Amino acid sequence: MSLNRSEKQAVVEEVTALAAKAQTLVIAEYRGITVADMTKLRVAARGAGVDLSVLKNTLARRAVKGSQFESVADQMTGPLIYGFSVDAVAAAKVVADFAKTNDKLVIRGGAFAGKTLDVNGVKQLANIPSKEVLLAQLCGLLKSPISRTAVVLGALAKKKEEAVAA
Repeated sequence: MSLNRSEKQAVVEEVTALAAKAQTLVIAEYRGITVADMTKLRVAARGAGVDLSVLKNTLARRAVKGSQFESVADQMTGPLIYGFSVDAVAAAKVVADFAKTNDKLVIRGGAFAGKTLDVNGVKQLANIPSKEVLLAQLCGLLKSPISRTAVVLGALAKKKEEAVAA
């Protein structure tokens, strides 16, 4: 089904708005994926806050023109699914995790912070822990010296109590 000019313009405006908010774009070829598998991918993406879209490549190229994702416009050929995410790693993580279990989804590349990513770059981005995990690790690192100091001071206090009692 072809779109008329106003519908195409609406699609371009919508994708341009997504690209303006997003930090990451992941492009993957979905040739041969069943509808059930595609539905699973979309549900996983929605849960992670990733906007997943199947777009006409010409419209996608127009939408990313002038944005930080313009560098991947030359990769936009064939049947592609586009994943935009505000979280830096969410789109890469969703697509890479799904590609591990479904060999029909082939990661083509992507972009992050204005830099083009190849397949390995997307996979490396997917392996970075989420923001919440990184914050938890940072809190653990900050808490560690304080808790160790408290343990040492507690042991010293106990030793003094034992010395006084003896």
